[in-house]
Amino acid sequence: MRSTLIIGDIHEPFCIDGYLEHCIEAQKKYKCKEIIFIGDVIDSHYSSFHNSDPDGFGAGEELDRAINKIQGWYKAFPKAKICIGNHDAIVRRKAFDSGISARWIRDYDEVLGVEGWDFKEHHKIEDVLFVHGTGTSGRNGAANKALQFGCHVVQGHIHTEASITYVGQNLFAMQTGCGVDRKSYAMAYSKHFSKTYKLSCGVITKDKIPILLPLK
Repeated sequence: MRSTLIIGDIHEPFCIDGYLEHCIEAQKKYKCKEIIFIGDVIDSHYSSFHNSDPDGFGAGEELDRAINKIQGWYKAFPKAKICIGNHDAIVRRKAFDSGISARWIRDYDEVLGVEGWDFKEHHKIEDVLFVHGTGTSGRNGAANKALQFGCHVVQGHIHTEASITYVGQNLFAMQTGCGVDRKSYAMAYSKHFSKTYKLSCGVITKDKIPILLPLK
């Protein structure tokens, strides 16, 4: 397995300052040849299933800001695999619920201007499953998936968890943490959470050793 960088949820345009640079440094330090975005690269707050802030960015402005910020990630990581997160899928889900054929919907890479990024529900490299984690919660989200599928699992989605645990037959389960600015209005739904956001990214070395790297 090639050394792999795992980038947590970034929810652009609401990524915290310094997280991109942190991920670039991690990629260089561990000489990562594979790049995985674990999902929720965009937030789509304007179209959220939660209440949207009426004083926030409108649909067009938020998307423009997200695209502009994602270009920084694209410049740093022009080839990457992306796990489609629940926030990435919001607009498609609403189009489906409205009876709009998928043939009318453009691909993620075209909308975001990131040709070469590979968007899928999950990616599997050898015996390591990379998945966003939609539908999971709590500290054992990744561990439960590792036991369910009988392979190593890396997931994001749960902003308040960053951990590596071992389960079953020496299977590792990584919660990557995230790169989200909790002070942004888009994260207002979590203001009463008792746990803090865990700002970190992950690496799996060529020897298949998982590592978490907190943002300092």
